[in-house]
Amino acid sequence: MASFMLVRHKVRDFNSWKAGYDAHQPVRVEAGLAEQYLLHSADDRNEVVMLFAVQDLARAKTFAASVELRDKMQEVGVVDRPDIYFLND
Repeated sequence: MASFMLVRHKVRDFNSWKAGYDAHQPVRVEAGLAEQYLLHSADDRNEVVMLFAVQDLARAKTFAASVELRDKMQEVGVVDRPDIYFLND
């Protein structure tokens, strides 16, 4: 059974957010996340949806709840509370 993490949030400016998001990639890899899709709304480029394959669900949940991730999201311009879902196929 495969596990996934789906994240949806709004950002202040997609291009600025993307640069910070890309720079944070090693931390996501360390947390066992592999990006499958990075999408934005057809109606609002600043609404972003990401799907990650998850190696270890407990480790992914710890990462998603971490202060470090919350601080990084604020730093790169996330402007609302992210919706985060953990899924299995």
